[in-house]
Amino acid sequence: MAKQVGPRSKSGRKSKAKAKETLERAQTNGWATSDEEEIERRRWRGQTEIGEVVAARADQGFFGDFRVRSTSGSGGYDVEIRSLDGFANSCGCIDHRVNYLGTCKHIEGVLAAIKRGKVRAFRAAAAAGGPSVEIFLDRRGEAKPAILWPKSATDAAREWLAPWLEEDGALTQAPERIAQLVAQAAAAPAQIRVSRHFVPWIERARRRDARAAALAAFTQEVEAGRATIDVLRSPLLPYQRAGALHLAFGERALLADEMGLGKTIQAIAGCELLARRRGIERVLVVCPASLKGEWEEQIARFCERGARLVFGARDERLAALRDPAFFTIVNYEQVLIDAEAINEILKPDVVVLDEAQRIKNWQTKTARRVKSLRAPFVFVLTGTPLENRIDELYSIVQYLDPEVLGPLFRFNRDFYALDQRGRPENYKNLSELRARIAPLMLRRRKADVEKELPGRTVKTYFVPLAEEQVARYDDYRLPAAQLLAAAQRRPLRKEEFERLQMLLSCMRMVCDTPAILDPACRVSPKLEELERILTDLLEDGDRKIIIFSEWERMLALVRELAGEMGVEAAWHTGSLPQERRRAEINRFKRDPACRLFLSTDSGATGLNLQVASAVINMDLPWNPARLEQRIARAWRKNQTRSVAVINLVAEKTIEHNILHLLGQKQALADGVLDGFGDVENIDMPSGRGAFIERMNAVMADSELRAPRIISAGEALAAELRGRLGEKVLLVQERRNPAGAARFFVVLDADASMLAAEEARAAANGAHGAEFLDVAAWRRMQRLAASGLVQFFAAAREHYRSPALAPETPAAKRSAQAEAVEADRALRMAKALYDSGFPEEAPPLLAKSLRALVSALVATRGEASADIRSLVDRGALSGEALSVLDATQDAPRDATIKDVAPLFSAMGRIFSAVARNEPGLAVRLQGQPS
Repeated sequence: MAKQVGPRSKSGRKSKAKAKETLERAQTNGWATSDEEEIERRRWRGQTEIGEVVAARADQGFFGDFRVRSTSGSGGYDVEIRSLDGFANSCGCIDHRVNYLGTCKHIEGVLAAIKRGKVRAFRAAAAAGGPSVEIFLDRRGEAKPAILWPKSATDAAREWLAPWLEEDGALTQAPERIAQLVAQAAAAPAQIRVSRHFVPWIERARRRDARAAALAAFTQEVEAGRATIDVLRSPLLPYQRAGALHLAFGERALLADEMGLGKTIQAIAGCELLARRRGIERVLVVCPASLKGEWEEQIARFCERGARLVFGARDERLAALRDPAFFTIVNYEQVLIDAEAINEILKPDVVVLDEAQRIKNWQTKTARRVKSLRAPFVFVLTGTPLENRIDELYSIVQYLDPEVLGPLFRFNRDFYALDQRGRPENYKNLSELRARIAPLMLRRRKADVEKELPGRTVKTYFVPLAEEQVARYDDYRLPAAQLLAAAQRRPLRKEEFERLQMLLSCMRMVCDTPAILDPACRVSPKLEELERILTDLLEDGDRKIIIFSEWERMLALVRELAGEMGVEAAWHTGSLPQERRRAEINRFKRDPACRLFLSTDSGATGLNLQVASAVINMDLPWNPARLEQRIARAWRKNQTRSVAVINLVAEKTIEHNILHLLGQKQALADGVLDGFGDVENIDMPSGRGAFIERMNAVMADSELRAPRIISAGEALAAELRGRLGEKVLLVQERRNPAGAARFFVVLDADASMLAAEEARAAANGAHGAEFLDVAAWRRMQRLAASGLVQFFAAAREHYRSPALAPETPAAKRSAQAEAVEADRALRMAKALYDSGFPEEAPPLLAKSLRALVSALVATRGEASADIRSLVDRGALSGEALSVLDATQDAPRDATIKDVAPLFSAMGRIFSAVARNEPGLAVRLQGQPS
């Protein structure tokens, strides 16, 4: 019958006070604690944190088995007491396994509880010792089997134990012989007690031996031709084979190869080997959110196993865990919330931690939650296991095997030189540290495997857009989608095609940062990812890096980041004079301190920069040839090092889909030249169909947000505006009592055009559309206002031009909205102009001018007016006509010299409007200086 010994009483205050005093004294010494101080800490915690102690048998007295619970009510541990004044007791907790002290707070809590109120009897029992022959694992120092003989040991006990004793009477140290002893413990004489805590030690030894035997057997099979390590579609390089074997046969292993050596493919190969050799079925990949897409693509490229990315709300994530693929891919932030569900629902066979420096700080909640993931096999991948302090390495190794480095206090004592106040001032014993972790860690630098490396390696980081980016991205995506919808029905007009190209360019700019178009909005997740990547790459003191972007303003932000990181960068853009460009190139080549070369595509051709061994693309060009030109700056003849190519791609955007367009060329080469892939399904795009197909591909970003269904009214408004432009003044929808839709379309047109549009709408199936001129619409509004006629339902406006000024004070609000739109278009034009795209500026200048005209019309309360009539009346500068003509006739390859005068004219037009219409509050943010 079990006996409850606790909870604590108020007795023993003196000993608790002494323990607390020792604890506080130890805490003032920083990291410099002795074993005695660490033991006192555990005594204090045993007296204050143990809530319940229950004896296994009511008659067992001081010596026996106890069940312990903490005051928090969590957990429960089995404690074996065999010594009341020594350190031969046992506990099942991890602290007792790793601290080398021979005690823990649970043991100390039991000793305090059984002594309470029985001090004299306790002391007598301690002096006499226990009655049993104790077979246990001595955890003072490195764990070893031990035997404790009582004074009254019987001959029967000695005789039964004889097979496990050495000639000198000591207990055997062989794990398998101890396992035999444990297995036969039930048949032992009553005086013999065999500890239950041998099991982890025996299993640890067995796993170590089994790993070595399995690796040896597999190696023999490979040598005999009965097995292969090339289990992926692409053969592994020799060093990658070694890495895959280290992971697959290491059970819980650290792969710390330098960045660019292919840790991902080695991990995939390790998982494939385990699937074939050990039958594993569920792999959990934990990685930064930006690498989830990269993992998915690498898995699809190299093996036949399925992969599932986990996204969405919690119920969606849990559904994904219940129906997993072979590879389930999550990010670190999800583990922070879902760790328990992953353990209980997914129950992974393998946990892969990519970029595992995320758990290097053992104090963070993320590190603790990630380390709570349970699996028989764990692969930890990081190119920087140690960045700032050696206790970062401790945190990673602790997850793999907490017994390798022991508790933190012992690690600090062993490997840090501490000053008198217990603060670290230097390292020590680093060779011993390396020897201890050697069985777990495999690390190769590029210099170690240079001869085995391919010419280049490619890695893509998928970076999610920030909330502000999504909103601005949609400002361009939606009108581009409307133009694309029109292109599927008919050829686009020249101005429509140019507008589509402009919108696509703006979408790509926002993928980097809205600051390219609006310097006030500097949000850029890509820059945050770049900082982490540069931190890794620059660990190699000899490495130089080229960073490309199409947009000079993006490179300016990169240069700011480099300055904050203390890294010198050379600058190479089209706006830089030739002599200065050459000086910057030479500085990058010759100055060891100049580690970065920042370049637009002006530096993508003709430069020989073999001094660099990494190329980072902040954005991807449309043309695969241009991408190859960028890479060829470093990856070219006479390059003696492998080149790492890193692409930063905004996830689920136009950039994400550009990857597939760029991949078509690679797919063709792989299929025809190397025999990879399904060659029969590689189509050759051509003509108008190819254009539609490509545009559909780059615009297929519906996963970015829920699909938006375009209503019939929106479609009608978009079609009319695309075809008739400013002549469309209003598209309004009303529904009759039966629910049928009727559309009122107001056009700035004569009777013949109205009739033609009605006939066209009827032919296209839009029978419910009524086409009116402005005068007819005004009459209807006045009749409705007087009560002589009544509309049968509320109106829903799909489009209203500012030129159709409502006969209400709202006209002023409409005027100001158009003024804001005029300024926004001018600022966008200026941003494109400044970024080296003068040919994209004229359409935006025209848009700005039209919006300014609409603002003037609305603020004057006029129904409609064109630019010429406003100029004739003196409301608008005569230069507006010349700007309008120039923007309409601007060549597609307009240069900076062509466009600069237009900006000057727009500045003067804006200034005149601001003087003549002070109530309009035209802002001049976009005016060139």
